[in-house]
Amino acid sequence: MRRHEKEIAATGELEQVLWQGRVCHLAIPDDPLPYLVPLNYGYQEGALYFHSAPHGRKIDLLKKQQRASFSITIDHGIIEAERACSWGARFTSVIGSGRIEFIEDPQAKQAALHVLMAQYSDQTFSFEEDQVAATRVFKLTIESMSGKQSRG
Repeated sequence: MRRHEKEIAATGELEQVLWQGRVCHLAIPDDPLPYLVPLNYGYQEGALYFHSAPHGRKIDLLKKQQRASFSITIDHGIIEAERACSWGARFTSVIGSGRIEFIEDPQAKQAALHVLMAQYSDQTFSFEEDQVAATRVFKLTIESMSGKQSRG
């Protein structure tokens, strides 16, 4: 990272961003360009959990590649200035990559869906068996990540 003063290096600080984030942009290798998609997610113990429709381009690509990169950003607002080139943004972000694994076991799928829902709510949820069966669930085990913050 060019601007070391903006780097987030501590694992605990990186995890705070992962816990506080709301949208994960997942980049999946494709030819000629990566396929980039925003997703809801849940974070727990070094892994990001996702849910999806059972079929589609994202699922087809993940079955072929089993690897993806991600980005999560927390927006802290715009910094206004008199000169256009002096404007900026306050943000905290984490980028990384890892290995994709599809979760097929119904109990493991439910556990992953609980992680996902805990990202957005303190409520306890139950999942209908047919809903779980109709939902594709996968996780990205994080292999590398780095963070950046800009406080302006």
